[in-house]
Amino acid sequence: MADIDRIAAKIPVSLITGFLGCGKTTLISKLVLQPEMARAAVVINEIGEIGIDHELVTHSSENISVLANGCICCTIRTDLQESLRDLFGQRRAGRIPDFDRVIVETTGLADPAPIVQTLASDDMLSNHYRLDGVVTLADAVNIHGQLRAHPEAVKQLALADRILLSKGDLVTPVDLDAAKGEIQDINPHAQLLRCEMGDISAHMLTGLNPSTSRASADTLRFLGSSFETGEHTGSAYLGSRSGRHRDIDTLSLRFPDPFDWLRFNAAMDLIAALRGPDLLRMKGIVNIEGAAWVIQGVQHVFHPPVALDCWPTEDQTSRLVFITRGISESAINGVFAAVGAISKRQT
Repeated sequence: MADIDRIAAKIPVSLITGFLGCGKTTLISKLVLQPEMARAAVVINEIGEIGIDHELVTHSSENISVLANGCICCTIRTDLQESLRDLFGQRRAGRIPDFDRVIVETTGLADPAPIVQTLASDDMLSNHYRLDGVVTLADAVNIHGQLRAHPEAVKQLALADRILLSKGDLVTPVDLDAAKGEIQDINPHAQLLRCEMGDISAHMLTGLNPSTSRASADTLRFLGSSFETGEHTGSAYLGSRSGRHRDIDTLSLRFPDPFDWLRFNAAMDLIAALRGPDLLRMKGIVNIEGAAWVIQGVQHVFHPPVALDCWPTEDQTSRLVFITRGISESAINGVFAAVGAISKRQT
């Protein structure tokens, strides 16, 4: 029997977040008109204006509508968990058109962490859906004040895999550079792109996390530019520490020796138990007794680990990115050392 690529078999979910007025609805309105999104399901909040109403043409249920180009639009009336379950159930029963992708738009005040956690912790959802990436829109005009007044805006940027800077045409070059600097200070790993009036190619918002267990050089992209090439940087044990903003740290760590699987789990469980609310996001490719595993988590919830069929490059060191609120390198190092998670490489 052929080996099933369990990652590729799951429906990718793209989370579109960003603070109030940043342009999420404008982006999605244009996104669903692109051919690449013709078989997408769009889950939106009923709060505020729904800018794609003019594209709705038929209704298959009270909550679900079919867009002109074949996309499915689902308005959240309960919670995301129930909406995704309902979408999958109706798809399986043939009551709505088939879809091969889900786009979720959050409200401007939403914390994206619980949504990411839902995809990992709900057994039914994790069997059928996978997180393709968190895309955060940032408003170049208002970002300075938002980051100081609203912790939600900081967290939306911190958890992002890709960040789109909108309204850059409405500020001076100096203010635009300042906005970029503030964003990169919070999240230096996420690629930052300009996006005016929602005009951006769909492929720039997809494929942000590993979509297959078949490893290639592209597999490293979800870790950010510091690890993308696989080059050995930083100290022999831990990588370099990134910038700081409102107590948000991004730590890029590299471990040359393999981990013991049970003890690695024990270390991560301990970090989550002690500092779960401050462990905003963790992702990495980890050497577990010689094999390559993709590990991802948000706060105290971790996605099921995925074994890659091989190493993406010749470099078999473990590479971990931690986005935290005030958790130091030494604290993480200390937990791994305390549980003896690292086993010396066999010679």
